[in-house]
This record gives sequence, structure tokens and C-alpha cells, in this order.
Amino acid sequence: MASLSAAVASTSIAGSVSSRALSSHELVKVPQIGSFRPADRYVVPSTMVNYSHRRCLVGPVRAEPKRSDFIVPLASTIVAPEVSQKDEEDHEKVDYEQLAKDLENASPLEIMDKALEKFGNDIAIAFSGAEDVALIEYAKLTGRPFRVFSLDTGRLNPETYRFFDTVEKHYDIRVEYMFPDAVEVQGLVRSKGLFSFYEDGHQECCRVRKVRPLRRALKGLRAWITGQRKDQSPGTRAEIPVVQVDPSFEGMDGGVGSSLIKWNPLANVEGRDVWNFLRTMNVPINSLHSQGYISIGCEPCTRPVLPGQHEREGRWWWEDAKAKECGLHKGNIKQEVAPQNANGNGAAAPAHSNGAATVADIFNSQNVVNLSRTGIENLARLKDRREPWMVVLYAPWCRFCQAMEGSYVELAEKLAGTGVKVGKFTADGEQKEFAKQELQLRSFPTILFFPKHSSRPIKYLSEKRDVDSLLAFVNALR
Repeated sequence: MASLSAAVASTSIAGSVSSRALSSHELVKVPQIGSFRPADRYVVPSTMVNYSHRRCLVGPVRAEPKRSDFIVPLASTIVAPEVSQKDEEDHEKVDYEQLAKDLENASPLEIMDKALEKFGNDIAIAFSGAEDVALIEYAKLTGRPFRVFSLDTGRLNPETYRFFDTVEKHYDIRVEYMFPDAVEVQGLVRSKGLFSFYEDGHQECCRVRKVRPLRRALKGLRAWITGQRKDQSPGTRAEIPVVQVDPSFEGMDGGVGSSLIKWNPLANVEGRDVWNFLRTMNVPINSLHSQGYISIGCEPCTRPVLPGQHEREGRWWWEDAKAKECGLHKGNIKQEVAPQNANGNGAAAPAHSNGAATVADIFNSQNVVNLSRTGIENLARLKDRREPWMVVLYAPWCRFCQAMEGSYVELAEKLAGTGVKVGKFTADGEQKEFAKQELQLRSFPTILFFPKHSSRPIKYLSEKRDVDSLLAFVNALR
């Protein structure tokens, strides 16, 4: 299977293939690009092939109807209109910032139609196997031909693979799967093991299994369509426009940050509205959604979320909110603003992860002690404390920390006078590495209980952060 993966990986969307010149009458009869079947292949006369190095009509990688483990499918010949020099010049003149403003109040269907109309066969929908199936439904509703591709990392849930098959049959399409390089995967696993991301972060694994295959795919396109929404990840996606010049990847014309257009038709749509649309249109969905999964990625890095939790809490839960991008949309992560002032505990005041001005501190109460670096170090060293402590490690910009502020302050009020101290420590910025090494920090917020007669703090592992659950944790240990 490793050799198969390597072979398939070498066949990317960027592969140049032949194009047939057809009359407008014939084009009407051609099925959607996603619906092409290998049995419909044509022998193209050499005189009809356009060998222009600047413009190549890129055909999708199609699987045979009966898939074989021993046959790598060939790139298929597809039908697409020729792109003239004038079209290219018009594309280069477009002000996409202004276009994004013009489409700010447009419906997803209108945005999808505009994208497909403008880029034809040089654009494809990125499908992850989750609720972004809505993109395929919108594309179908436009009546225009469209392409769909997906990244098969080799670590997806079985339910996701079955969902891919269901989607292909429902829409009568072939998804263009991109695979990681088998040699790179082999090197990563042999040197660091199958689950290294739990120890040193998910970025390296995502780079090998997702980012590099995506990079190969996008080099054969002039634009791509994603299912990003502003409400998916407040720390990284709150400002995404409906269309933009991709800041991180390059398209077929070459040049990072200038040659590839990224469309986000669902940017301004809330998650509940996407689900209302899916139910109304009777669109098939991944069965994992009925098991509590909302945001779905690779199996080891995805888990169900509890009622009231944000959907991204089910992804890379051991990391903080700023890290919750796999690299496919790394352009969303802006540089932090250098801190100008010190906060109450002696650490630099953290900037919000989207690069905006510093945010106000949280957990402010006379019953919550604001610990400095020295204070938390001394508390951790004590082997025989006078009283037990409950301490939250937090970042003021973290939405999940903000969400539990009320319950934590209420907890402090309930514990006042009981002999249990309640504290907080800003573990972001300069203090983050220290907190990760010495205080078991994996993600924000991290809650620790320092027992009265024990040197090692006990970590609160539950995702339930209501006051009753926190109080039960304290009462069980003090």
C-alpha cells in the first residue's frame, strides 16, 4: 500500500492533460466535470492538443468504477472552455478586496456561482468530509460544472471514508483524492512514532499528510473553494473574507500570495444555518456528526464535543486555540503585537491571536489571587502547604477561558472562608514554555489543584467547567 500511495501522490491536480475542442452544442451534453467516467475517454489527435506552458487545462484524477488496489488511475481528459489572453488579463486586474466587500452580503449560492463562472475548470472545491458537503450542494444548484478534491491523510475515520463514497454516489461525481508522499510518511513514523503530535504538536504531521499534498493540488489551479466560516474558530477565522488572494499558497501561474484566489462562500454563515440548509436539501452527512463530532479531521486528532462547547474544542484539544489550524489556512494566523505593558503578575500582557490590541484581563475578583511567576513557582515547590490551592492557567484572549470566567469567579466566592485558596496565572506569552514544562499546560484553560500535603498538583481533566463540576473536583481532593 505504501507504493500505491507514493504512486498516487505523484498524480496531482497539477498534471497537464489534453483538451478537446468541442462545439457549443456538444458542451451542453457533457456531464459535470465531477461526473466524468473513465469509460468515456477519447483518443485526442495530436493536432488538437494545446501545449501552451502558461495555460494548461488540468484534468482531475479519476478512480475506476471498480477500484483496484494494483492499478493507479490515469489522468482523464476533461472538457473545459479555452481561456483567452484577455480573460487572463481581466483576472489579473480584479481588485479582490473590493470584490469581497461587494459580495459581503451575498448568499453562498451567489458567491459559489460567481466563483465557478469566473474560473471554470481552473477552480475546485476542497472537501474535508464534514458539513462542508454544503459546498457541493451549492455547486450543484448553480448548474455549472465543478470539481471536488479531498486530502486523504491515511488517518481518517472509517465513517469519513464511507461518507466520501456516499457523496460520490449521491452527486454522481468522482472526488479527486490527494495523498501524502509515502516516503515522507514512512520517515516521520519511523523516526517519531505514530502519535508524536501528542508530544510536540500537530504541525509536523499535518505538514506531511495535509499541507504538502494540498500544495501539489493547488499548483494546478487558479482558485479554490473552502468551507471556512468566521464562527468556526474565533481565534483564527473571525476575519476571513468571502474571497481573497491566498496569502500562503501558489496557483498554476506561480507566485505565493499573488497567483491563487481563495473563495469562502460560507464565511458569513453561522453553523446552525449550514445545518438547516443540509436538512432542508436532504444532503447526506457524515455519521460522526450524530455521535457528537462537529469539526471532523483525522481520527487521532478529533473527538466529540460536549453541549455548549465550541466545535473547535474537538480538534487538537491538547493545544491552545491559537494553534488550531493545521496549515491549510495558516494565512488566518496573524503575527502577535509585541506587548507594551506588564500585567499584574509580572508577565508580558498577551496580544490577541489575531494581532489586535491587547485584551482585558479576566477572572478579576477579590477572591481570586493573581499569582506572579515567582508566586506560582513557590507554590509548586512547597511540599507541605498551609492550605490547598485551586489555580487556573489561562490566556485572556482565549474564548474558552472567557467562557468559564463566571463559573470560576463564582467558585472562588463559594470557597471563600473554607480554607481553599483560588488563584490564576497568565500562562501565555513569555510564561507559556515554563507552564508547559512545569505546570502540565497543554491547552487553555488548564486547571490545577495543589493539595495541602502533596507537592505535585493534580490536573482537572474534565471539559465540564460549570461551578458544580469544579466544586465537586475540589471537594473530592481537599
